[in-house]
Amino acid sequence: MKESSRDGPGGAAGHAIPNFLADYNDHRFPPRHLFTFSGNIMRHRGRRLLPLKQHPAFFQWAVLLALSLGLALAFDAVRMPAALLLGAMLAAILIAVADASPRVARKPFIVAQGVIGCLVARGITSDILVSLRENWLFFVSVTMVIVFVCSAMGWMLARQKILPGTTAVWGCSPGGASVMTAMADDYGGDMRLVAVMQYMRVVLVTILATVVAHFWIGGAPPDHGVFSNWLTGVSWPDLAATLSLAVPVALLAGFLKIPGGPLLIPLIVGSTLQARGLMTITLPPWILALAYITLGWSVGLRFTRQSLNRVKQALPSIAASIVCMILMCAGVAAALTQITDIDPLTAYLATSPGGLDSVAIIAATSGVNMPFVMAFQTARLLVVIVTGPALARFMARRL
Repeated sequence: MKESSRDGPGGAAGHAIPNFLADYNDHRFPPRHLFTFSGNIMRHRGRRLLPLKQHPAFFQWAVLLALSLGLALAFDAVRMPAALLLGAMLAAILIAVADASPRVARKPFIVAQGVIGCLVARGITSDILVSLRENWLFFVSVTMVIVFVCSAMGWMLARQKILPGTTAVWGCSPGGASVMTAMADDYGGDMRLVAVMQYMRVVLVTILATVVAHFWIGGAPPDHGVFSNWLTGVSWPDLAATLSLAVPVALLAGFLKIPGGPLLIPLIVGSTLQARGLMTITLPPWILALAYITLGWSVGLRFTRQSLNRVKQALPSIAASIVCMILMCAGVAAALTQITDIDPLTAYLATSPGGLDSVAIIAATSGVNMPFVMAFQTARLLVVIVTGPALARFMARRL
């Protein structure tokens, strides 16, 4: 085995190179070695040591899982709501930027959305459904204000030429990521920038909403720990009935390509059946954990190094525009607290510009008015789908 010519700690020369470096030519292991995490999982004085993409797929998935759980435990230690979702999302971003190849297939992502839909439905009663039906005009009206404000901000960014063409108009839509990305190219927008803007919006909204919820409630309640109550008793017939709703209905909605359907359809069907006493929605913590991790990975793994390199010059402008969008929505939330008796955290989560599944998880672990939040989030998604493309086209033509 080749030995180093440098002195080791304490002046002793001749440290042997460890076995895991044996295949790398002329690598030294100096006493004050420096490691950086850039491009690959690890570098040593600018030289690659452990390029993650060269490892087998199972090893890459193992690293992703270990990193996700480690971050989730760290967030849980400070009582951060939605710790598993946030940990999985950030871990996936790190792994994707390291050129690794894990990708979440479409079906698990759809099933996870169905589970979250049932999670939301579990907290909706018949009285709440009546209240939502009677106040639907209020929800739609406030949501229209949010959509208009975000679209106007995109128009102003485009007018100032901060982003090329009509990119800002499509990228600032508070939802409908796939629809806006697909339509951007036809109206002079950069699809790559729009895609990064839309999914960065989801990530930043998730992170900021989690942080706001954490400091507002002083940490998640003790029974919301990452691994709490995993071994509690489960009603297996009720669990089977819940999964029989969540899985096939979500997959059918995904097959029919209903926007937001994999989450919304199980939510609507589940809440209706439970309100009528026809089923009891049961979701043990380990089922929810799988759904949280799947959703976090699905979003985070979209941020590959290649996609970020293509838009790196515009990243500061993109991040600034998303923060402005979030602040504008927070302003709407502040106004909402003045005209209703809703608490500020509920109003903030209700008016957050997506994503629907991430906000649902944060709301479920924060003790807020869950039906109110989901009513606004559902209205936002529906309004964006119906009016978003037409509004973006209208503004794009007037640049």
